[in-house]
Amino acid sequence: MAAEALAAEAAASRLQRQEEDVRWLWAEVQRLRDAQLNAPDRGPAGGPCLPREVARLRAENQDLRRRLSRLRLSLAEERSRRAAREEEPPSSPNQEEDIQNAKGEQEPDSQARVPVHEDSPAREALQRICGVSLPESKMMTAWEEAQEEAGSRDHRRIGKDQELFFFHDLSPGSCFFLPRGASVYHTLLGFIREECHRRGFMEVLSPNVLSSKLWEASGHWQLHSQSMFAFDVDKDTFALKPMNCPAHCLMFAHRPRSWREMPVRFADFGVLHRSEPSGALSGLTRVRRFQQDDAHIFCTEEQVEEEIRGCLQFLQSVYSTFGVSFQLNLSTRPEHFLGELALWDEAEEQLQKSLADFGKPWKLSPGDGAFYGPKIDVSIKDARGRSQQCGTIQLDFQLPRRFRLTYVSKDGDDKKSPVIIHRAILGSVERMTALLAESYGGRWPFWLSPRQVMVIPVGPTCDKYALQVSSTFFEEGFMADVDLDHSCTLDKKIQNAQLAQYNFIFVVGEKEKANSAVNVRTRDNRVHGEMSVASAMDKLKNLKKSRTLNAEEEF
Repeated sequence: MAAEALAAEAAASRLQRQEEDVRWLWAEVQRLRDAQLNAPDRGPAGGPCLPREVARLRAENQDLRRRLSRLRLSLAEERSRRAAREEEPPSSPNQEEDIQNAKGEQEPDSQARVPVHEDSPAREALQRICGVSLPESKMMTAWEEAQEEAGSRDHRRIGKDQELFFFHDLSPGSCFFLPRGASVYHTLLGFIREECHRRGFMEVLSPNVLSSKLWEASGHWQLHSQSMFAFDVDKDTFALKPMNCPAHCLMFAHRPRSWREMPVRFADFGVLHRSEPSGALSGLTRVRRFQQDDAHIFCTEEQVEEEIRGCLQFLQSVYSTFGVSFQLNLSTRPEHFLGELALWDEAEEQLQKSLADFGKPWKLSPGDGAFYGPKIDVSIKDARGRSQQCGTIQLDFQLPRRFRLTYVSKDGDDKKSPVIIHRAILGSVERMTALLAESYGGRWPFWLSPRQVMVIPVGPTCDKYALQVSSTFFEEGFMADVDLDHSCTLDKKIQNAQLAQYNFIFVVGEKEKANSAVNVRTRDNRVHGEMSVASAMDKLKNLKKSRTLNAEEEF
């Protein structure tokens, strides 16, 4: 039965790949046909006969569907027989033989029952279904409420409702960030850039396209080439970079290094691409195009402990600012790895010691380390309680040796090999954006909010002043808007601004206009009253700079 299940899974996987090929080839057929119609004087296009290839793949798909159906029917019958044996009392050998003979006379062979046409409705009975069963009705009610709450916090829904981002079939797995979503994105990057600079990291820029020879030298090509977007240029194979570490190794090696400049801390916010399977793509949490707050620390062995401590403190500081809790996991040597066991053991012991000194609870994840070294993974739970990996701290003794990286030590040894610490605090900025959206439920803290200030005039005579106030705050870097819709009442405008999650709402009338002031209230309908524009500006600047989570209360 286990073998049949594996065969069914393999057939289903192959069928999915073949169907993708059919769709691609058919699109190519249409494109070539259109090209021929638009250019009738051109000769016949060269290359393989695509319609014939489509027909061949479709025939093979039909055979795969039939085989998959037979395997699933066989599995279902085997489960039914096992269930019947458990429920019925044991029968005599003669009785079992009679039953089997009767089934053979009454039921046709399972292979004959398989519908020939691939679109037959009978195939729908073979589709997988999922269900939830709970022992008590009140538990079911609680589960349904939790699912409804999770649905309302889903980052894809928030992104659509708040006009932050969207996805399109013309670029699967790559997000289109709209202006307000881009504001959140760049605010996160600006925050991390500021923190990196404060901690001695130097920002670098590296190429997006690199030769496969580089990835072969690092070991990524042998293990992860199927996850890279590769293409040929001038008889050489290139790939879009899925990570920055090999390029940073080239940067470290481009000139001689001395122990006096160690540690060398490179930070890189470049765009990365990974060829994720289409079935694995999931909103912002699993994409093909993304950016990381990626950094690599080149240090001596004596500096490792202090640098990892600094990374953990960096991590604690950032996540405290977000107001989210996280889980630390120590991921150890995987099945396929590079290097010597002794170096792996040394690296794992070093990370265990650093976690123990950090004092926060952590879990062991055997076999989940990178192929070049063990790592500390940081995970956050999404709205449905699923753990999503974000930041990481990885200790690497292998890449320095593969790239022959050296520095001159204090005792004059010019062949000393450094240690690399791979470090990301946010991890994927796309994934962190999704998790923060779900954590806040769309109620962004003021410093990160895509809608910070809404100015509402009491009447048409105050429209010009409202525009002036809005422009003043926008020019100072705030996401400020003005509502000049005269079809809505003042109360309706305030309600709309609160539902849109504007942190602060400035109401202006003739009195405020005369005094160069605004009347301040929050999205929670907390009324702070009238104050001058200058005073409101100073308060908002301080709240934004402090990155407080409760700006509406602290105002």
